[in-house]
Amino acid sequence: MRSATSVATCETTTAPLIVAARTQLASRVADYLQIVKPRISVMVLITVAAGFGLASGEGWQLAKLLHAMLGIALVATASSAFNQALERESDGFMRRTKNRPLPSGRLSTTEVVLFGLGTGVCGAIWLAAFVNPVTSMLTALTLALYVGAYTPLKRRTSFGVVIGAIPGAMPPVLGWTAAGAPLDLSAFSLFAILFLWQFPHFLAIAWIYRDEYARAGLKMLPAGGTARYLTGILAVGYALALVPLSLCPAATGMAGNVYLFVALVLSVAYLVAASRFALQESLRSARVLLWTSLLYLPALLVVLVWDHFRLLS
Repeated sequence: MRSATSVATCETTTAPLIVAARTQLASRVADYLQIVKPRISVMVLITVAAGFGLASGEGWQLAKLLHAMLGIALVATASSAFNQALERESDGFMRRTKNRPLPSGRLSTTEVVLFGLGTGVCGAIWLAAFVNPVTSMLTALTLALYVGAYTPLKRRTSFGVVIGAIPGAMPPVLGWTAAGAPLDLSAFSLFAILFLWQFPHFLAIAWIYRDEYARAGLKMLPAGGTARYLTGILAVGYALALVPLSLCPAATGMAGNVYLFVALVLSVAYLVAASRFALQESLRSARVLLWTSLLYLPALLVVLVWDHFRLLS
């Protein structure tokens, strides 16, 4: 009887501890997932895969692609970790970021920096060992530019958005070099498309959250957001420049007429959304531009890759 009673007492005592430990573990995993930013990482990996497929043609190797995606994902995680460590104070001033693990105090800066160092070093080594040194170095350079230039510049000048667009346009180029292809006009056209695509996208976000960015001391809008219509005019300018540039893959022989037609339709639709935002500068028009940008890029890349392989078959 005493033994049975002791066992029951022990189970009653330890059960809540086990539940609490599991809850704490789940909470920690969720916090680190917020550091990783899975949705952004998925978009990065989609563009990496597109660049890899376009550079490989019919001779693409699945194992090498998976190695490249793993290594780049690790370095992208490091970029996000360092970025959030540097912006922990400003994140606390913005409603959409104040509940992140760092500003809320659920994770310490040391934990996040060590996590970033671990994933960054492992990712760079993985790429050098299983993909190639060129991709490893370019990925490390992308991280350095994002964390070392773009992140601190956001507090000083809106020109930081231009600098930030450079690492933002690198993923398809990293996929391209991972396939072992030389950097040529086709690779540059992929870089240029992503470079220009980002500006209407980020300008829409910056306009929607302009008050929060201003409160956090981040200079995301041109002229500090004081020049009426300037944000919209710039969005139109970048979207307009994207129209001919989006057609370059067809001009270089990377894709055919199907891509040419779809790219033209998508780019004109993007331009129309930017123009409506420029004319109205309303919350609705900014959100329409943002959603158009989110649909534009994956649709363009899917058609580009499909048409590329259609020509090869």
